[in-house]
Amino acid sequence: MDNSEKKKPTRNLALEFVRVTEAGAMAAGRYFGRGDKISADGAAVDAMRLLMNEIDMRGKVVIGEGEKDEAPMLFNGEAVGTGELPALDIAVDPVEGTDLVAKGMPNAIATMAAAPQGSMFDPGPMFYMSKLAVGPEAKDVIDINAPTEDNLVKIARAKGMDVADLTVVILDRPRHADLIQEVRSCGARIRLIPAGDVAGALMAAWPGTGIDVLMGIGGTPEAVIAACGLRAMRGGFQGKLWPRDQQDKTAGEKAGYDLQRILELDDLVASTDTFFVATGISDGPLLDGVSYSGGFVHTHSLVARGLTATVREITAHHHLDTLTALSPIAY
Repeated sequence: MDNSEKKKPTRNLALEFVRVTEAGAMAAGRYFGRGDKISADGAAVDAMRLLMNEIDMRGKVVIGEGEKDEAPMLFNGEAVGTGELPALDIAVDPVEGTDLVAKGMPNAIATMAAAPQGSMFDPGPMFYMSKLAVGPEAKDVIDINAPTEDNLVKIARAKGMDVADLTVVILDRPRHADLIQEVRSCGARIRLIPAGDVAGALMAAWPGTGIDVLMGIGGTPEAVIAACGLRAMRGGFQGKLWPRDQQDKTAGEKAGYDLQRILELDDLVASTDTFFVATGISDGPLLDGVSYSGGFVHTHSLVARGLTATVREITAHHHLDTLTALSPIAY
């Protein structure tokens, strides 16, 4: 491509969205370990909505976690932003891991993603999905229909590792008992997490986390959010919708979903121009959590744009007295 074919730099909305997730993380951070997940989520929602509505965009929430969590939500269909172009699909999880925050546990994040209007996958009635996520080295070798051992062998080979050196992140759920035994039988290491498979998927693609692959069944909305980040990290993903029971299966088929179809990144977000941001609420392999010292609140965020495959880490130091004087948000 010569210079005449190259484009001028365009607006990176992720650099504006990071203020949104920082606000959500700081608001929720005040409830860390206090046993009140509803208040933590409500504080994050209020803070994120306030900041989001100041951004010049015509956003529509198409993935909102409030309905499933019975929380005070940024609801599906809600209009956000000033109403100016661009028109965007918005996916948001103000607190991924509300129980983690309430119990003072690691790996909770505030996260959101965006893509051109009409490009995000609509989960409809299908809340859950079987997932396989990896980093760029192994994205071309995974097969969600293949046995666990086959995938681990191919992932290890692609990364120049032994299977015994791989670490697989899996949600700690009874439904994963067989998967956990299969991974252990292969000799790979496992990190069980109580919640948070947006973070889990990104750990598999982001260097320095110590995680090589995400496996198992998690939320379909979380898969769409993670896909926007994996686009920028050039990671790989495959998923299949997973009905919990016959009622789920019937609802999915009635809505026109092919439950045998393998969903990849192009299916979850049909655009390369994705934006993804996440700010840590509590410490984890992916991000440091909110901390306080010397009158400052400290945050750590990932800021990613799919179009350019640029991922930034932003460490910010927010002066608490100044913020309190300027903002209605209870930081």
